[in-house]
Amino acid sequence: MNITFTYLPGDGIGPEVGSAALAVLDAMAARFGHTIEAEHHLVGGAAIDAGHKPLPDESFASCERTGAILLGAVGGPKWDHLKGEDRPELGSLLPLRKRLNLYSNIRPCRPYPALLDRAPLKRDRLEGTDFVVMRELTGGIYFGDKGRDEQGAYDVCRYSEAEVERIAVKAFDLAMQRRKKVTSVDKSNVLETSRLWRETVIRVAARYPEVELEHLLVDAMTMHMLTRPTAFDVVLTENMFGDILTDEASVLAGSMGVIPSASLSDGRMGMFEPIHGSAPDIAGQGKANPIAMILSAAWMLRLSFGLDAEAASVEAAVEAALEAGEVTGDLGGALSTPEVGRAVAKRVA
Repeated sequence: MNITFTYLPGDGIGPEVGSAALAVLDAMAARFGHTIEAEHHLVGGAAIDAGHKPLPDESFASCERTGAILLGAVGGPKWDHLKGEDRPELGSLLPLRKRLNLYSNIRPCRPYPALLDRAPLKRDRLEGTDFVVMRELTGGIYFGDKGRDEQGAYDVCRYSEAEVERIAVKAFDLAMQRRKKVTSVDKSNVLETSRLWRETVIRVAARYPEVELEHLLVDAMTMHMLTRPTAFDVVLTENMFGDILTDEASVLAGSMGVIPSASLSDGRMGMFEPIHGSAPDIAGQGKANPIAMILSAAWMLRLSFGLDAEAASVEAAVEAALEAGEVTGDLGGALSTPEVGRAVAKRVA
């Protein structure tokens, strides 16, 4: 099979972790008899520095054509002086999500046994944690009308019933494949959008009588996620709440550097990226942990190309590398970014 995808290295540590992931993909392709064709394109600050807008037309055209995007990271203090859509994040990530209809963002939280003692929570509280956050990605306050006037600044949060329904269906479908529980997170005691959210989720839940539905307010969820993480299966929430909660969930896994994410539309269209940022403070030093990027590539294999065995081989190699201590300094190891990539690639091969 020819595996063709768009590769957007991005900024900061993005190209470093991306190169490690490409090495693993090459090893996978050699083992399973595939060919890899990565269409390299600029995005974010790297595109700006090359004299383009944050999302060049040719980069978007490649994304649209391949339907599978592997993204490193975008942004950094270097471009903080820019305003609005001239900024790397606002000018690339949000348009990619909106224009490709990537409305469903999935982030897992399953601590690896090798990392249980690196998380700030006690081992006995973490063991058995295995949940997925399903975050609505193209609506809400991030995409609402925003601006400034003589009275101050404003950001409008708006959701339609259809936007809530389609992400809720995704969450309940996923729950049916897992442990059949959905925890819907909102702020319905204050926000009208959250009241619509809760009403719509309840209506969708009626179609799934086998799935248990739990409602939690977002402020309570920040506590429950840390005090009873094993109680959750699929966590469903809106755009901004999901952004915050998934970063909180990363501490349960022991490191933000090991968590992949998938942003999906209908069908096989998807963008796959680590949840961490561009980390410009360590860029170019070989210190960046590439595991989240490698696992994002595995998700791409599974969700955009239907290659379950190939994805599983990458995930198993990552777990074995973690157990063997073949990791970067943030996880207590001594390997560089490319060395971790080679270690995982060797286990895949």
